[in-house]
Amino acid sequence: MYDVLDLYAEPYDPKRPVIGFDEKPKQLIDDSRKPIPMKLGSPEKYDYEYKRNGTANIFVAVEPKAGKRRISVTDHRTKKDFAYEIQHLVDFEYKDADLLRIVLDNLNTHKKESLYETFEKKEAERILKKVEFHHTPKHGSWLNIAEIEINVMDEECTGRRMKNKVFLTSEINAWTNTRNRARKKIEWKFTKQDADRKMRMRYVS
Repeated sequence: MYDVLDLYAEPYDPKRPVIGFDEKPKQLIDDSRKPIPMKLGSPEKYDYEYKRNGTANIFVAVEPKAGKRRISVTDHRTKKDFAYEIQHLVDFEYKDADLLRIVLDNLNTHKKESLYETFEKKEAERILKKVEFHHTPKHGSWLNIAEIEINVMDEECTGRRMKNKVFLTSEINAWTNTRNRARKKIEWKFTKQDADRKMRMRYVS
């Protein structure tokens, strides 16, 4: 826990950015009947019946102190998908950075081994030389700041029906671009001191 909280407390350093990384599944649902459009005094109305169009995965990488995020939609969340996301962060999103400090939970795909299984050893080591993984404690995934970004994304964008992957990707791209242009940041307020107080309350009689 303290490892992650120490990272969040550091001053912003664009050469050594702290990035929250997470993913979430999204069920793709289309309307069986055309919705009734919103009008003055009445919200848009959907029929309770719908068509299932499978699922997609949403990867979220957010740099809270820079107000920057990369969000991508994939078919799956396999080790290979994870490895390619990390490669993209290193080679495109943060190509000028010295080291990416990435906070993530303990999902079985969130490991260095995913890169070694996806790429040749030389390529995996090239990427990992610029990456430092910081895992949240077991049952402590709430410490991953990417969960905050995902909650905002659900409230403002993905919490409604998305009929297919193309539509989902289009909506997420528009939402992401808007937030990035506005440099929407996340202020983390839970500190080591807060953690100490909670620990004392829980374990000291």
